[in-house]
Amino acid sequence: MRKSIAIVGTFDSKGEEHLFLKEVIESKGHSTITVDIGTTDVVTFSPDFSVSKLLGIHEMERSHVIEAIIEKATELILDLFHHHKIGAIISVGGGTGTFMGTSIMKALPLGVPKFMVSTVASRDMSQTIGTKDITIMHSVVDMLGLNSISRRILAKAGGAVCGMMSVSHDEDNVSNRVALSLFGFVTQAAENIKSILEENDFEVVPFHANGTGGMAMEEMIEESFFGGVLDLATHELADAMFGGYCGAIGPQRLSTPKGVTTPRLVIPGGLDSAVLEFDNKSIPEKYKDRKIFFYDFRSAIRLTADESRILARTVADKLNKSHNPIKILIPLRGWSEADREGDVLFDPESSNAFCETLEKSLKSDVRVVKVDCHINDREFARVAVDMIISMIKDNCK
Repeated sequence: MRKSIAIVGTFDSKGEEHLFLKEVIESKGHSTITVDIGTTDVVTFSPDFSVSKLLGIHEMERSHVIEAIIEKATELILDLFHHHKIGAIISVGGGTGTFMGTSIMKALPLGVPKFMVSTVASRDMSQTIGTKDITIMHSVVDMLGLNSISRRILAKAGGAVCGMMSVSHDEDNVSNRVALSLFGFVTQAAENIKSILEENDFEVVPFHANGTGGMAMEEMIEESFFGGVLDLATHELADAMFGGYCGAIGPQRLSTPKGVTTPRLVIPGGLDSAVLEFDNKSIPEKYKDRKIFFYDFRSAIRLTADESRILARTVADKLNKSHNPIKILIPLRGWSEADREGDVLFDPESSNAFCETLEKSLKSDVRVVKVDCHINDREFARVAVDMIISMIKDNCK
């Protein structure tokens, strides 16, 4: 059965625009399913689904109405997707419409075309998009009915989503696909691991451990995109403790939900320090006595032994709640480029405090392996690759 393109929007305020999109898309040979997420019954055309009518929302406050509509529309769109009735989604909106449209789009998995024409696209869209593959197109003009400019923008948007819908890509062998987290302080380790994995015919999918990257990786793990996870840069957890540069993570980071069996090899890459936004000319008073690695406009402060113990308990708590195969690999000679004997962040006492607390706090079936290497050594990469390949093979039996 040929899938339709879902057109979702506030048809009470943007009815003409969505009707025009419908006409453009259908003129190109694609069928559509229209879903009205407006808060009133005033519409330009009759949609296939009216969420407000499904809910009976007229007695609710506006804030509750919007929340309820998003929830019900998301449920509807997921049902249509899982029954193979839609293969793409498009919407047009202002501030509220963009928020509602993209909130619904986020429920669809990676690879499903998600196209948002927005009057507020020139603003910071980081929270609007989050970790999802949503395409945002700036409408340039406001959407108050149709004119020659808005028609041109919407025609291009309709053509774009049709083009996206028409492109298919066959899935490769998931078992040979490995997720790899990384960030600047362990770049050499990531490059070593990637090259060795590729020598063994594995595909490497890298994620920058900058907050968003780690969260995107967790979502794709839950969607079973990978045969294994080599979590090299768990640095985001240290930054989360301090409100640092890469600390914008949610509770899902390093936590695998029940039912997901993807094996994960955990490495304390970057857990020696937290990266904060200051340089050598603007050191906060409370950090002036700390070991500091000045990187650029960011600086890394070495964690104390007590902070490392707290972090270790956090890591253990997350891993203890996971149900997938987990192993931990610890390089004894340092966890980042500045954490090496003779370098500014080297502090064996703090690292040992982390390791001892972690081992005491972990459940008994999580194995901790220690190797006498620095994280960026080629030898360490070989050990890491051997371990994750073995874990993947065991999981496939």
